[in-house]
Amino acid sequence: MQRILYTLILLFTAIIFSSFSDNSLKIALLKYNGGGDWYANETALPNLVQYCNDNLGTYISEDIGEIDASSPEIFNYAFLHMTGHGNVVFNDQEAENLRTYLLAGGFLHIDDNYGMDPYVRPALKKIFPENDLVELPFSHKIYHQKYEFNNGLPKIHEHDGKPSQGFGILHEGRLVVFYSFESDLGDGWEDPEVHKDPQEVREAALQMGANIIQFVFTQ
Repeated sequence: MQRILYTLILLFTAIIFSSFSDNSLKIALLKYNGGGDWYANETALPNLVQYCNDNLGTYISEDIGEIDASSPEIFNYAFLHMTGHGNVVFNDQEAENLRTYLLAGGFLHIDDNYGMDPYVRPALKKIFPENDLVELPFSHKIYHQKYEFNNGLPKIHEHDGKPSQGFGILHEGRLVVFYSFESDLGDGWEDPEVHKDPQEVREAALQMGANIIQFVFTQ
């Protein structure tokens, strides 16, 4: 009986996730252990939400959550964003909770704010041991929503002289994790005075963020 109820909860959650114009749609910043600064880019998500609501006609709540990876409240959010500069650790309970969330229809966007890469990869492997991160081709639909990015992720901040890359984890053909590397999208979403980026750079970051949001709720 308990398994049946749990399955019904997951199905109900998946139905909620499929709604693109639901005015109760909510997104959250994912908190994690390990010492990394999960709280980086304080103004990024509020600005992205406003940009999407203004330019995509979405109805995303401006009340952005901060959610622990192990919390059952994770299922209240259609989209999780994760960022930082350092270590990322998921224990067994957190990994299992995130896996259940993602398989039920949820989505995780990880934006490397510089320094996460050596930690993100093994952390994701704990969630999906059977799946590898794969680089998405420039033809992938995530780059071709309202805004066209024919060369993939825009380069917002320079770190190691490497090109921007977009990686993903696919489960049964559905993209469940998108990992933006060497791009620093979140910095571009911040208030203009934070990094003093040119307007065209911020606009590119926000447009790519809007593409991610639009892709997630229409794929």
